[in-house]
Amino acid sequence: MSRNNEVQPTAVNLICDGTSIKGDVKASRDIRIDGYLNGKMDVNGKVVVGNTGKIEGDVKCKTIDVSGRVEGNIMASEMVNLKNTAVILGNIATDKISVEPGAKFTGTCKMGEQAPKKDEKK
Repeated sequence: MSRNNEVQPTAVNLICDGTSIKGDVKASRDIRIDGYLNGKMDVNGKVVVGNTGKIEGDVKCKTIDVSGRVEGNIMASEMVNLKNTAVILGNIATDKISVEPGAKFTGTCKMGEQAPKKDEKK
């Protein structure tokens, strides 16, 4: 089999600025969005939404770094990073979250499988 047809393990999918996609996206590798996506995303790796990137739809992934805009729910099994230019209109479910000052988030956030219990004083 030719090695030219093999995908490199470090390959990253890219939707460039000026590109619009309507429909659901499923990827087994990392993906970067600098353009526009109207549809659901299901990614087995990391999603990066650049400054010019916009997603209208739910995102399911391991980790996500958002500098652009997401209008939909985010379900990240490991980590959500909201950069100072991020705008999120939707709910977030994740294990860990990092929010830089300036990021805008309208929705609810659920972290971990269970909320920690309040310490009981005796």
